[in-house]
Amino acid sequence: GRRTRRRTCHRSSTKIQCTGRHVEVQKCGNQCPVACKRVCPGGRPSKDCSYCICDGQTLHGTVFSVTGVPVPNATVALASQAKVVRAHTDDKGQFKIDGLCTSPQTRVVIRKDKFAPVTLPVSNNSTDELWVRAILRSSGKEKKKLLDMDDPTLIISCTVALLCVMRDNVQPFAVEQQDHQNLTNITGKKYYNGTLLNQQSGQYHCKATSLTGSIKSTSAVLTVFGKSCNSTPDTHLIKLPLDCKQPGTESKFYNAGRCPHNKCPGSLDFDMRCRDGSGFCCGVKQMDAREIKCGRYTLPIKVVTECGCQTCVEPKILVRGRVVSADNDESLRFGHIYIGKERIGTTGYQGGFTIQVSPDTQRFVVNFVDPSQKFIDTIKVFIFDKRGGSVYHDVKVMRKQEPVDINAAESNTIYLGEMKDEDPIGQLVIPPNSFHKNTGEVYEGTVKASVTFLDPRNITMAAAAPGDLNFVDNEGDMLPLRTYGMFSVDFRDGANQEVLGAGAVQVLLDTEHVKMQEHIPAMKLWSLNPDTGIWEEESNFQPTQTTIAGSGRNKREERTFLIGNMEIRERRLFNLDVPENRRCYVKVRAYMSDKFLPNEQLEGVVINLINLEPKPGYSSNPRAWGRFDSVITGPNGACLPAFCDAQRSDAYTAYVTAIMGGEELEAAPSMPKMNPNIIGVSQPYLGKLDYQRSDHEDPALKKTAFRINLAKPNPNNFDETNGPIYPYQSLIACENAPVDANHFRFFRVEKDKYEYNVVPFEESDLTSWTGDYLSWWPNPQEFRACYIKVKIHGATEIMVRSRNLGGTHPQTRGQLYGIRDIRSTRDLHHPNTSAACLEFKCSGMLFDQGIVDRSLISIIPQGNCRRVGINGLLQEYLIKHPPVLQNNESHAFNMLAPVDPLGHNYGIYTVTDQNPRVAKEIAIGRCFDGTSDGFSREMKSDSGVALTFSCPKRTVNRESLFQRLQTNPGLTLTQMAREMRESQGLQVRRGSTQMVAYPFGQQGRSQNRRATNTNRRRPATRTQPRQ
Repeated sequence: GRRTRRRTCHRSSTKIQCTGRHVEVQKCGNQCPVACKRVCPGGRPSKDCSYCICDGQTLHGTVFSVTGVPVPNATVALASQAKVVRAHTDDKGQFKIDGLCTSPQTRVVIRKDKFAPVTLPVSNNSTDELWVRAILRSSGKEKKKLLDMDDPTLIISCTVALLCVMRDNVQPFAVEQQDHQNLTNITGKKYYNGTLLNQQSGQYHCKATSLTGSIKSTSAVLTVFGKSCNSTPDTHLIKLPLDCKQPGTESKFYNAGRCPHNKCPGSLDFDMRCRDGSGFCCGVKQMDAREIKCGRYTLPIKVVTECGCQTCVEPKILVRGRVVSADNDESLRFGHIYIGKERIGTTGYQGGFTIQVSPDTQRFVVNFVDPSQKFIDTIKVFIFDKRGGSVYHDVKVMRKQEPVDINAAESNTIYLGEMKDEDPIGQLVIPPNSFHKNTGEVYEGTVKASVTFLDPRNITMAAAAPGDLNFVDNEGDMLPLRTYGMFSVDFRDGANQEVLGAGAVQVLLDTEHVKMQEHIPAMKLWSLNPDTGIWEEESNFQPTQTTIAGSGRNKREERTFLIGNMEIRERRLFNLDVPENRRCYVKVRAYMSDKFLPNEQLEGVVINLINLEPKPGYSSNPRAWGRFDSVITGPNGACLPAFCDAQRSDAYTAYVTAIMGGEELEAAPSMPKMNPNIIGVSQPYLGKLDYQRSDHEDPALKKTAFRINLAKPNPNNFDETNGPIYPYQSLIACENAPVDANHFRFFRVEKDKYEYNVVPFEESDLTSWTGDYLSWWPNPQEFRACYIKVKIHGATEIMVRSRNLGGTHPQTRGQLYGIRDIRSTRDLHHPNTSAACLEFKCSGMLFDQGIVDRSLISIIPQGNCRRVGINGLLQEYLIKHPPVLQNNESHAFNMLAPVDPLGHNYGIYTVTDQNPRVAKEIAIGRCFDGTSDGFSREMKSDSGVALTFSCPKRTVNRESLFQRLQTNPGLTLTQMAREMRESQGLQVRRGSTQMVAYPFGQQGRSQNRRATNTNRRRPATRTQPRQ
């Protein structure tokens, strides 16, 4: 204790001064005794009076992780005295507390960094021993993702219930507005309930808080209307056929109307609460049949005239793709697919997979595991289209590094990143006797160590990056990371059977590879949670000076390393990352063609953006990649998150690609000069961004990507306030930007193609499906695509049309379903030959699932063409399945479409899928290849053909018939006779009185046919050989 003496000076005059201190303090020689007032029934207080001791009672306990690995250095305390640590666990995860006083209400609290604390009761066994067995879960697994609130669309004066749901009963919950204004604190699975006003429209999210931190759901947009669903349809322009010219106008478009398909409340409950279930959407209430005057013909169309709150169409949500190695595209055959701990499927022989996504899923995390241990486990966070349909993903997996033998009793160093002529990025330093078995027992002997490093200096490995490089901060917000390398660790015993753990492992990062000095103090070590796909902090880094041998030199040099510590408890992927707050959004759109028409934007295209770090002085030569993001285009394009910098325009650069159903789209060209009207970005901002397509410097390279500087827009510069790069706070402005605002562009490279449906339908938006007898796709849950292969003999490529009408159904007989036009594709291996894969309306049940309709199909090449061959198997099938249509006109072919899914032997290609675009892409690939199970983008005109047409090029500006007769009458008459014989498809063979038909230019094959003995003349047709 202390002794204090104070004095007060009383002065009789102001001239008198008091000398000395007012206060003196001295320490007491002995500590003042304090009486312990703690009451301990059946025991005694401890020396420091912090807890009670009951002699003869001992508590034993074990602590393990969810994977069965012992957890060392965990603290043990009583719940009633949580701050008083009574014991620590050892290397085997065991602990012992002597003299513990217990009662039926005694609880023990066990804590460990990176794990969620757990509180357990003390148990007695048959021998009256006290024991506890605890299982700790990673703190990241406790901070699970909230199930997102739906986007309510409600009306004024009704009540709303914003429901917060979490897998674990974490409390408290809170419903917050986007500006973090707390509306109400609620516990359990409750909701915010209140009467809606117009000004309450906005974004809301749920927030849950526990001992491990906080986490937020993604935002739900609450829209409050005076009227829930506008009955007047929105404008929806559809493109008319090229030969359709409407009288009095030159417009090529017609307004067919469209309902917005947003959610609506439906009817109200008894308490005026809006019912915002997923069952009600603003849809088509009434359609009228109209006719479009196209000059020479009329075109029927169904037009939306009224919208209303209808039952929603709920299409399937699919994620498709193929899993291959990142180095040589070797397929992951029969790999196991996991969602969380549940195995849901297996990849195919070619690595293909299809996964159905639950409609309430917000974050879709999938783990691909190779049972042969050839590749490392790869966790992917897939993006998907919530409106339904399928999104294709190319999944790249890293090949596992060959294991090396190390001695567990010695110190071992493993280098991270060994590129040619480059120093390693870092090292793993493993102290002696650091390996242990799952039981906690120290392992002695040979260890097979496999460390696979994903090097960011190799841009080709960016697609193999697992997860989505995001973490959750203490406030529950999900924020991005910038990587400096990832590594997967696999330690096994000498027999390569048992997986080993390792404690007190050091990670060293060479700061020479960190080009942004501000990243050095913020660097951290992270591990990937396999259940959530979110990166979790493992440790911080501390700088240290180390002398090493210089690469390619004899002298030694000093380097600064960042050192972090880690424990390897389970097979996880680790990451050297730094949080980055300089963020922006990049606006990208995809189009059907290089005309970049606003009404021809493509939805469902996967846009990928890779953040690059340029080499100093060489802005066009990236040194390393730091982040990989993907977004699906919607009706207004896509906004991709990216790192950006306001000081240096080239501090960050981006490499952007676009994929649609496995097909790469082309970027807008940057050569021979940058054209702002083509690229989509105005000057002078375009020059600052330094846009370059991937073939900018070498025309031989692919044209499917572009690179830009990520210069953060200057708000004081008007030229930089209209996109294509937006500040991170302006996501809404980016998503709602008009089509004439600055943006980057991709377009699809394909032959001239046109599709017309009498009942309009957007294949990229399955919710736009309308139930009608004339719908091209009669079932919104299953889409069947049918194609026929047409071969063309001729020097030029020809447009081929299919005209599709109702055939046998009484409701649709003779009525048009739609029109398909496609230009034939040149066969590179056969001169003067091309072929077209033409879609036609499949036969089958209509939307009422009542009667089968065999569609009436007319195949019409647009040119000087005549039919010279029909596939024999197809003709035989049509004869055996009447009614058979007459084909007296040689310039076309008519048939009632087959009901059966015929194959390539017939020249017919049929594919069924839950997504129409996927079904069509697969069918087109098989048609090009001429097989029933293959895929090709190169036309093979000699395989799997159904029809053959000859389309000779007409001679332009030739002499008239009378001029030819005057100049050369003999030759003219001979040519006239030959042309007449050819027009009938007949030729007289010399030496025989028999006349047979033959395909034009194929006399040799015709002469090998066996002659018939019947007197009846039968037109012989060429059959395709069986495939």
